[in-house]
This record gives sequence, C-alpha cells and structure tokens, in this order.
Amino acid sequence: MKRIFKWIVAALLLLVVMAAGVLALLNVDDSSEQPQPAAVANPAEQIARGAYLVRSGDCMACHTARGGKQLAGGRAIQTPFGAIYAPNITPDSGTGIGTWSAGDFWQALHNGRSKDGSLLYPAFPYTSYTKVTRADADAMFAYLRSVPPVQQKNLQHDLRFPYNNRFLLYGWRALYFRPGVYQPEAQQSVEWNRGAYLVQGLGHCSACHTTRNALGGTDLKAELGGGFIPVVNWYAPSLTSDEEIGLGDWDIQHVAGLLKNGVSPRGTVLGPMAEVVGASLQHLSDADVGAMAVYLKSLPRQKEESAAKERVSPEQAASVLELGGKIYKNHCVDCHQASGKGQWPAYPPLASNHAITMPSPVNAIRVVLNGGFAPSTAANPRPYGMPPYGPLLNDSEVAAVVSYIRNSWGNKAPVVSAAEVNRYRAVPLD
Repeated sequence: MKRIFKWIVAALLLLVVMAAGVLALLNVDDSSEQPQPAAVANPAEQIARGAYLVRSGDCMACHTARGGKQLAGGRAIQTPFGAIYAPNITPDSGTGIGTWSAGDFWQALHNGRSKDGSLLYPAFPYTSYTKVTRADADAMFAYLRSVPPVQQKNLQHDLRFPYNNRFLLYGWRALYFRPGVYQPEAQQSVEWNRGAYLVQGLGHCSACHTTRNALGGTDLKAELGGGFIPVVNWYAPSLTSDEEIGLGDWDIQHVAGLLKNGVSPRGTVLGPMAEVVGASLQHLSDADVGAMAVYLKSLPRQKEESAAKERVSPEQAASVLELGGKIYKNHCVDCHQASGKGQWPAYPPLASNHAITMPSPVNAIRVVLNGGFAPSTAANPRPYGMPPYGPLLNDSEVAAVVSYIRNSWGNKAPVVSAAEVNRYRAVPLD
C-alpha cells in the first residue's frame, strides 16, 4: 500500500512539474525576437507622436483619478474579482516610472510584465497593447518621460482570494494571452490596416466589446461581438452584428462622426463610450478615425439570431405599451418627436435605432433612470443632455416607456419588466 501511495504521489508531482513546464513555455516573452528601433533623429517629434499615441490608447482614463493629477494613478478599476488601482506612470523616480527604461516600458505593453518581471493583471489591457510596434511604444515612453513627475505612491490592489495570488496569472496567460505585434494583411489597403492596428491595439476595443468568461478571458472567435461590462453594468454592443449596433448599413462618415464627435445622424454615444470619445477618440486625426471606421465596417457580420420571444401575454404587452405611450407623450415627445426621429445633433433618433432594440435593454433602462450625456467635443462643444427620470418614474413606468420605445416606429423588441428596471436602479454610475 505504501508503495502504491508513493507512486501516486510521484505521478502527481510529475504532473505538476509537467504543467508548470507547459505554463512556463507558454509564458516566455518574445522581447528578444523583436527588432530594436532605429535611433531617433528628432526627439521633439518623437515626444509629440508619443503624446498622440497615449491619447489614442486613452491612458489618462485609467491612470488619472477623478480630481487627481494627470497620469499619477490611483483610480480604481472595478472588476468582478475586486478593485485594481492604476499605477503612477509619471517620471517620478520614487513612485512612478522614473527609473524605467524604454525596454521596461515595452515589456509592460508587449508582454504584460513590470520592470521587475512580475506579471501584470490584465485590467491593464496588454492583451491588446501587445500589438503596438516597438517604435510606437518608445514614442509613448518618451512622452511619459516628458510630463511633470508626481510623487504619489501606488495603492495596493484590493482583490479577493485567490485572485490576489499573481502566480495564478501564469495559468490565465497560458489560456488567454499570446504576445505579438500587429502584422499587416497584405491583401488589405493601408487605410484598412491602420484602422485594424488602432482598433485591435491601442484602442483596445475588445476590452469592452467582447464577452468575458468567469475568469475574465475573452473568446477570440467572438471578438467585438458585444459584451456586458461587469460591475459598471453597461452593455458594449456587438460591432459585428447588424441586430445590435448595426454598422453594416451605416455610412462611413457616420461611423467616423460617432467616433470622433460623439454624435451622428444614426445615434449618440453615452455611458462609458462617452468618456472614451471625450478623452481619447476626439483627439485623433480625421485620417485615423476614418481608418477605424473603414476597418469596423469591414468586419464579418455575425449570423443573426432568431428574434427573442415575448415573455408576457399579448394582453399584458398591450397594457404596458399603452402606459408607455402616455409617458412618452408627457416626457419625451418634445425632444425625440412623435415620429421618434429626434432632432439631430441635439436629440438622437429612436426610430430604427438598433441600440434601443438590442436583446439586452440595460443601456436604455440606465439612460432613462440616470439620464444620458454625450461628450463635449470640438465638433459638438455644448452637447444636449437628457435629464434623469429615475426620481420621477417608478420601476413599472420606466419599464413601460422603454418598452414603448422598443416597439414603436418599426422597432420590435420584447417588453421590459419592472424587475429588470429595479435591478439597475441602484447601480453606481461609475
């Protein structure tokens, strides 16, 4: 019996060693395989380009706390596993990245490793940033070295057990991360490849617009197919399904306008996307935003699913829609019009707006409850906002008006229940 037990223990140890070996092989970085960039002829131009790229990556959004100093960190990134606090990335030598080299910074972006080699949590989207070229990474680092240093200690992450054990990241990375710079597709245009590089890399669009599993990993086969943003409780719609955001029949200029200006004749960005446009996308060149639009328009369309079935009887639905129509007439018609066509650019259309009729009604519910506010941009510096109706309407009334909007002017979607509204009434705005 003792001999059998020893053999079992030996076999288990061997399996552990083999698993560790596999994980080690899968987590080897490829920094040494990347060509080193040429010497910089004009440092000032490199810094200016780095500033543009940092804006493109929306680094300020996470690395600047509300009311805090720029890029000094401290903002909590809420995840289902706990809070991760963004670090200080100013050139302070004690608390920031003042002692980092360009190679250290490249290692963080490309391989998800800190200066000391420790693994970074993927709340930092290195799974996307790995596609950034070494030259662009060096330009970003040059810019960050040029900003005023801020002495501000980094906060300890507040993660639940066992997610506070960084060793588990080896397993996560083995499953969900492969380092690699973006490789242009020869059969596509320069513009298309530029758009793909920005969307897949610095733009890290998949971080929100792709469904995540229980471990926080994404399915590459469903990339940009839409995803519920946990904790924040907004739904980032699919960019590949005409049933949701519907980019397939959008004009290129309308896609570009929405990305850069926050408004277009087809809709308005609200919620987390409003922050992305306000802090990042509006600062991109027209050429880059246009390239992103070209790439997004070209994405293979997902096979549409069959229409969701109503969860209530026809009589119940009719009663809900009747109430919703009265509420719409009392509170919404002045801005969005009886026709549901809105008044562009102030008030977005509701008719034929796929963002309204998505299977998940969470965004529409939250806008009615908490209001909707487009970002202030150069092309739309004084955007109109929608007031919150949560304090005025009860759950059943909010459900009724959302249901009415989802089933008028040719729109067709299941009615919303009061329970669904109540689920999001107390959800924090940030």
